Amino acid sequence: VFLFSMAANVLEEDSMEQDIESPVTIHQPKLPKQAREDLPKNISKECAKRKIQRYVRKDGKCNVHHGNVRETYRYLTDIFTTLVDLKWRFNLLIFVMVYTVTWLFFGMIWWLIAYMRGDMDHIGDSTWTPCVSNLNGFVSAFLFSIETETTIGYGYRVITDKCPEGIILLLVQSVLGSIVNAFMVGCMFVKISQPKKRAETLVFSTNAVISMRDGKLCLMFRVGDLRNSHIVEASIRAKLIKSKQTKEGEFIPLNQTDINVGYYTGDDRLFLVSPLIISHEINQQSPFWEISKAQLPKEELEIVVILEGMVEATGMTCQARSSYITSEILWGYRFTPVLTLEDGFYEVDYNSFHETYETNTPVYSAKELAEMASRAELPLTWSVSSKLDQHAELETEEEEKNQEDQNERNGDVANLENESKV
Repeated sequence: VFLFSMAANVLEEDSMEQDIESPVTIHQPKLPKQAREDLPKNISKECAKRKIQRYVRKDGKCNVHHGNVRETYRYLTDIFTTLVDLKWRFNLLIFVMVYTVTWLFFGMIWWLIAYMRGDMDHIGDSTWTPCVSNLNGFVSAFLFSIETETTIGYGYRVITDKCPEGIILLLVQSVLGSIVNAFMVGCMFVKISQPKKRAETLVFSTNAVISMRDGKLCLMFRVGDLRNSHIVEASIRAKLIKSKQTKEGEFIPLNQTDINVGYYTGDDRLFLVSPLIISHEINQQSPFWEISKAQLPKEELEIVVILEGMVEATGMTCQARSSYITSEILWGYRFTPVLTLEDGFYEVDYNSFHETYETNTPVYSAKELAEMASRAELPLTWSVSSKLDQHAELETEEEEKNQEDQNERNGDVANLENESKV
């Protein structure tokens, strides 16, 4: 129980690497009142803008700390996962302590059996049949416990058939020793073969870029796999992390909004053999619809990208994560090509994986570009208001024309009546 409680406490300390859907509280340093008043407001605002607290770090670990967790007993209900999630140094410590405590515990029982039967008083007596031959103290009992649990059996210390309590203890230690071996060895095997280690060779570009692609403004980033063994059924997702306030006045910190990277077209299903550029079209459904180049640095947002799939070698699910803050989103850039055709094969140059180059890109938002495109479809001398005015003038001219035709017809009828009277 002591070991499990220690594991739960250590896991709680290491829980910064786990995901959570709770707000992050940033404790600002306490300054004296005079210092706060003398601090220039423009400098403090600029520093606050430059310092953006990440929700997910570049290496994929979630920058969230679990505080005030009172129900720590829940860690003990799934002790296997608790041990697997611990850091290596704590895992190895618990591994050694479990075996050592088990050997000491059963060694003490073997020594007590020998002491209570009087084997210690008849050491060297050939007429006396002890419970365990050649057991003359606690150290030899401890060694016999190790030999029994690990099934080494050197042959020097052996149990005799004149000790029923020893036979029962031998059965109990053999069964419990097998359980401990299966549990601890299984825990170490799972920790060694964790699929998140495979994610270390899945790389994301350092920056994301915004530029034109096929006449549309797009947000793009690049992913790649450094291994020759592929990720099966790979898929990509992206989330926008940004605080918002609802119409009812409710403040939602770190609100998650989905960024479409090809869900409806199937482009989010990747065949990740060579590096791929993931594109998000900025349209009316995009959260970047009204963001321009000048407004982008003022936004406090974070883009979290998640790449997941099955490891081809083991069949286990693997997930890699990264994030981009506003300072890592480059407006008006594209990624440098990394794939070249050699003699009979394609070669990927990962030296250029993170490199970008500048390209001609409008500084307007996608919404403004759509409005300008709609106005460009009209004649150059027209605007929307002038078109409406001209349409009204045409209707007025048609009404006047109709009135004149009606008057002419009325005049002709009157002339005919006068001629008939004459």
